[in-house]
Amino acid sequence: MDPMNAAHGRFVLTAPLSGPVVPLASVPDPVFAEGLFGDGIGIDPLEGRMVAPCDGTVTHLARTGHAVTLQTAEGAEVLVHIGIDTVELNGDGFTARVEQGAQVRRGDLLIEFDVDAIACRAPSLVSVVAIANSDAFEVVGRAEAGDVRAGVTPLLALRARGAATEVVATEAVAVSSVETEARRSVTLSHAGGLHARPAARAREAARGFDARVEVRYRDRNAAVESIVGLLALGAAQGATIELVGIGRDAQKAIDAVADELTREAAGEANETPARQLSPAPGAVRQAGEPLPPNTLAGVCAAPGVAVGALVRWDDAELAPPELASGTSAAESRLLDNAIASVDAELNSSVRAASQRGAIGEAGIFTMHRVLLEDPTLIDAARDLISLGKSAGFAWRDAIRTQIAVLGQVDDPLLAERAADLRDIEKRVLRALGYAGTTARALPDEAVLAADEFTPSDLATLDRSRVTALVMARGGATSHAAIIARQAGIPALVAVGDALHAIPEGTQIVVDASAGRIEYAPSALDIERARLERSRLAGVREANRRTSQLAVATRDGRAIEVAANIATLDDASIAVENGADAVGLLRTELLFIHRQAAPSVEEHRQSYQSIVDTLAGRTAIIRTLDVGADKEVDYLTLPPEPNPALGLRGIRLAQVRPDLLDDQLRGLLAVQPAGAVRILLPMVTDVGELVRLRERIDAFARELGRADAIEVGVMIEVPSAALLADQLARHADFLSIGTNDLTQYTLAMDRCQANLAAQADGLHPAVLRLVDATVQGAQKHGKWVGVCGALAGDPLAVPLLVGLGVTELSVDPVSVPTVKARVRNLDYQLCRQRAQDALALESAQSVRAASREIWPLD
Repeated sequence: MDPMNAAHGRFVLTAPLSGPVVPLASVPDPVFAEGLFGDGIGIDPLEGRMVAPCDGTVTHLARTGHAVTLQTAEGAEVLVHIGIDTVELNGDGFTARVEQGAQVRRGDLLIEFDVDAIACRAPSLVSVVAIANSDAFEVVGRAEAGDVRAGVTPLLALRARGAATEVVATEAVAVSSVETEARRSVTLSHAGGLHARPAARAREAARGFDARVEVRYRDRNAAVESIVGLLALGAAQGATIELVGIGRDAQKAIDAVADELTREAAGEANETPARQLSPAPGAVRQAGEPLPPNTLAGVCAAPGVAVGALVRWDDAELAPPELASGTSAAESRLLDNAIASVDAELNSSVRAASQRGAIGEAGIFTMHRVLLEDPTLIDAARDLISLGKSAGFAWRDAIRTQIAVLGQVDDPLLAERAADLRDIEKRVLRALGYAGTTARALPDEAVLAADEFTPSDLATLDRSRVTALVMARGGATSHAAIIARQAGIPALVAVGDALHAIPEGTQIVVDASAGRIEYAPSALDIERARLERSRLAGVREANRRTSQLAVATRDGRAIEVAANIATLDDASIAVENGADAVGLLRTELLFIHRQAAPSVEEHRQSYQSIVDTLAGRTAIIRTLDVGADKEVDYLTLPPEPNPALGLRGIRLAQVRPDLLDDQLRGLLAVQPAGAVRILLPMVTDVGELVRLRERIDAFARELGRADAIEVGVMIEVPSAALLADQLARHADFLSIGTNDLTQYTLAMDRCQANLAAQADGLHPAVLRLVDATVQGAQKHGKWVGVCGALAGDPLAVPLLVGLGVTELSVDPVSVPTVKARVRNLDYQLCRQRAQDALALESAQSVRAASREIWPLD
């Protein structure tokens, strides 16, 4: 690297550590590698000494001694972070030799650390030097590959953005100081437009170029570094925006940003994760339906019945003082420390959610981390701090200014981002020491009411006292709704402002399943609700006691009730709830939230541990199905104008055959033989099945496996259902995925909340495809199962049994209920009524007929 100097508007950081250089993108932590802490470089330290890379002030010293931030005289904020996830060591092995607030000179010793001890306990010793305020300072030179020496070797050359731009090239050849300007118009192809994920990618694409990029839309503009600024543009799908770049690499920078904004990555069709949590059909009150007196209607976000006293969760405002009690520098340090604390908390939440398979929840907190370090928010807060405001007041004002900006854009996705901003507002204020709702004492039965809950609200709840959540705003796919449903708390959203008129402490009844609140119930109403809740709990307990027994209809038709799982914990829950087998093991969690594809041995170990837990039960394991609603970071897939109709399921093998091959080899290695069946997703014709079957047989021969492994096909598209007789000739079984089959049959996206009531798997067209699948399979003596949501629908169970389905695979906790439902059925009656249902005209008429013949408990 050329030792550029301040005469060119540049200044140099020397290496704070000794060891080989590691490119930032190769640092083994996506948070650093993706530049979320700023642009920079990595070093793999060989010695346990960190020295100051420049003259400056220690603005932050991590409590655990593993990281330090310096502010240079020019204003650059330089973060040096030793190792990966070393905060988990709680200071063991680190000794700080400097205090926060100290003035240091280049080469001064800052931290000593035990290289060997830390290397044994941390995921990696690779350390990062990052420019935390990369929005204000750009890296214009960096050390090449090789070793650097602490306090000696030039590591990074920085320049303030907007400073004089005379450039000295690596070869020391002068370049014109005139900045180049480039412009390009781009039409947004992402569903949802310029929402958070493409905005974050655009920001990352611009990093590393010697240019500033601005995005302009109508009369608004925003720097590409600011996620909230980009969101506030309100640019929807199909909108044409203008990219403006200024700097030596202007054209390259805007081309990189344009590529990201026109690339529809797998899984990016909808901003909201965990879309399957839309309200169930019938959960929303029909338009024009009159409400009883003293009743409010909402949308079901999580089903259930509850009674309790209404508690206003968001009445207790976090109100920091406006004026600072200390110097501006001290307030800035307080804010930096609070943000760092919240970031660490969010990182822990991401990891915990990922480990238990709550991928939607993990995505929520990941996005919060991105918003937390947005320069628009941080710069606005620091500006207010410089005017004498307190850290808390400045942070709250910065957040609320951006919420007001987003509120001017009519876009429901931006409304959810505003809720995310409110969440990080609360988190940081709490980290600054301001108390709020977390300190409130709750009655034994509390129905919590708020304009809208945030994920951090729900993380702090005493769930033993909370019987339900009700919100004036929000949607069934909002982040709070997702977490409430995962926690099993009945929840209603979109109740409206009338919710705020209910006095605190009012006894209310929440029937979330019906989408209603009774806010002036009589004693009899309350008693009935309590009895209904108790009755349902009693029924669940009675069903659980008999769940370990095999199940058949009253006239002897055997039905297997299996479980849909994704993790080892799910397998344990399935066994506890009496699942006869695993009817669907989703393997996507093994592929996502990692930097590279799993190896054959990783596949084998993962599946073997689940098979061992199942204690003799078989497991149907679906091969990788990513595309429409899941994203794998290390996959580089072609552009997808419509991911739901693109490279999903086995089609992925067209571009990445290695992924499927390694997975199949891992599956074939699981013992004992016969414990695993392979399920192939998104098969559309016989040719696909035959080719894959040949590959499976070839891998089995490689492993010396003599016995055949059973291979099944998912029936998810109409073509597969209509060709079921051909597929059954080569497959050992067929498994119907009713979620996708419904959306492809009815041309209704199952992810759209406003179509949830219409995208109903009991539509006669879908049932006819189920019937065709069973008839086609029976021609070759093959069995048919259902692993979609319809298998757990109590009104659908009798009809599926009547159509000849012999396996129902449902969520583990639903197994006892479905088994009890089957035991009360008469197969011959089911056969007759199922055929009658095929002649009905709508899903509503099918549901009404089923409810009349087989009433719900």
